[in-house]
Amino acid sequence: MTASVTDTTGIPIRGARNSSGLGTWLRVHARSAAWLLPVLAIAAVVQAWNMGGTPQRIDDEGTYTAQAWAITHLGEITHYTYWYDHPPLGWIQIAGYTQLTGAFARYPFAVEAAREAMVFFAAVSAVLLFVLARRLGAARPTAAVAVLVFGLSPLALQYHRTVYIDNVATPWLLAAFVLVLSRRQQLAGFIGAAACFGIAVLSKETFLLALPFLVWTAARRADPSTRRYTLSVAGAVLAVIGGAYVLLAGVKGELLPGAGRVSLLEGITYQLGTRAASGSVFTGGSLANEAAAQWWALDPVFIVLGSAAAAVGLFLRRVRPIAALLVFLLVFMFRPNGYLPVPYVIMLVPFGALLVAYVAERAVLAVTGATAFRARNRVRGAGRRTLGGVWALGTAAAVVVAVPLWGTQLRGFLVADLDRPMAQAQDWIGDNVDKSSRLLVDDAMWVDLVDDGFARNNVVWYYKLDTDGAVERQSPNGWKDSDYVVTTDSMRTGGTSSSDVRQAIANSTTVASFGTGNQQVDVRLINAQGRAAAEREATRASDLRKTLGTELAENPALLADAGTASQFRAGQVDPRAVVSLGQVLADRPVGVDRFTPLPGEDGQTFRQVVLHASSARAAAATAQTLDAMAATYRPESVERDGDTLTVRWSVADPTTAQVGAP
Repeated sequence: MTASVTDTTGIPIRGARNSSGLGTWLRVHARSAAWLLPVLAIAAVVQAWNMGGTPQRIDDEGTYTAQAWAITHLGEITHYTYWYDHPPLGWIQIAGYTQLTGAFARYPFAVEAAREAMVFFAAVSAVLLFVLARRLGAARPTAAVAVLVFGLSPLALQYHRTVYIDNVATPWLLAAFVLVLSRRQQLAGFIGAAACFGIAVLSKETFLLALPFLVWTAARRADPSTRRYTLSVAGAVLAVIGGAYVLLAGVKGELLPGAGRVSLLEGITYQLGTRAASGSVFTGGSLANEAAAQWWALDPVFIVLGSAAAAVGLFLRRVRPIAALLVFLLVFMFRPNGYLPVPYVIMLVPFGALLVAYVAERAVLAVTGATAFRARNRVRGAGRRTLGGVWALGTAAAVVVAVPLWGTQLRGFLVADLDRPMAQAQDWIGDNVDKSSRLLVDDAMWVDLVDDGFARNNVVWYYKLDTDGAVERQSPNGWKDSDYVVTTDSMRTGGTSSSDVRQAIANSTTVASFGTGNQQVDVRLINAQGRAAAEREATRASDLRKTLGTELAENPALLADAGTASQFRAGQVDPRAVVSLGQVLADRPVGVDRFTPLPGEDGQTFRQVVLHASSARAAAATAQTLDAMAATYRPESVERDGDTLTVRWSVADPTTAQVGAP
């Protein structure tokens, strides 16, 4: 007697006996693994390779990273006041991954550790996408193609690498669809699907949009005799999981608004009602338009082909709920007065990849006259072959166009170091800024600066400066209580809505700058007395440097070429260096090399000088003279190599007006 054994599509395999059931299962899944593992490895390697270099770290992923870090290092759910803007399960999972793998200890920058977690979640999503494609009836090669599109599309790669909680929610959503399509142990499958979907929503709340289509799939799949029962049980499980979030707020006394506290209701109201709209996708300069433009620039071929495949999928019974979900998500982008987050596209990518591969397979089968597509009459069969041929040709043309576009984009992901300016700025801050200073920063560098020794309360995420009561109490004078502001593209575009951040940038001067364009990162010294006062002080300091430099250039003990002497006369040299050199020259002649700016300090006064003494003994004596200078003029460091001295003064110059609170 034979028993029915099924493969991942749920289709019975003929001739499989009870005695050989295990062997049959292994053979079936070995064939699937042979298709899955190579494409999974390719996708994982491409995502992991140079993940720290491209794209540049941004504020949002710094926030999720810092929240995960706060759980494992501070024992708190966030690094600032948690105000129910998102459910916390997404970054709790990131924290779990980094804790289990020790990721934070293995990378120089915290966001890279969280990006490694994104590789893990993307790999799990890829496996589940393969299984989902098989359960929908796709052949193994088709499922493998879906994984490749999911993993290699530049649109997907850009956002899969970035630390977004949408990436954490994606495998849970895919798992929900996989489980709901199970034909065996249907009640357990539906309960598992409900649990997975609940976790997806508590990882990123926008995934709730998929609920009607998951229910539709479940209703189609459920046994008619038990449909009402299984759906009811699954609904109860989902309600319990969602209720846990409400219970958390209730236990903390933060369910409803109240004086001096945050609340779940306020968080939901903000997300659904009071949050500023993104504008129309068709309005140039709107946030929605900019988000869509970013997506289009990354991969227009996948966007067009995926959207078309979704429309065609509506006419294919097996994938109709999936196609309807993708069409709905696309249409939802165009709702009036809505908010369109940049990572919204992450939810669309796996379903787009699946439909692109699945519809292409159906087209090929229609053209080749496969059994499943034999029509009842010649006219209908000819029509299907014609439509299939048109789609197959369109897909082939899309591949021809996509190959060079993807090649160029993927090369950038694999070799470009767009994050270098951010890394250089952080290194410069660590080397040159006093650890007691207060900094306004992009959240992408918050963890790293705290780890580097800056006090937690002195590293202020710019968004919180005037939106978090605890931070406002620490900064009674607002932006004036900070010493530095570190501007990035995120801050320049997103921070301008804050009056304090605008004032901090407007009343500050650049002391170090790295990179250009959107990757530019500036370290700016805040002038608490205002820009006008700072400009007056800058003019006075420049005049002083010119006077001191001109006097020094005339000193016969100064051994320097005409170009170096002109740098002194032009007031380009730090006054502390000029005064200190005057003291040295009173004792002995020294040579001075032509001044060059330190990294990131183009256009700033030169605060490093290379001296050449007549001998190693004279160099040692010169070092002693410099070390004996008054604290105002004493250099930060003196490095001696034979008869050569490299002398550097700190960024903060005590000879000029001080910054700080008035």
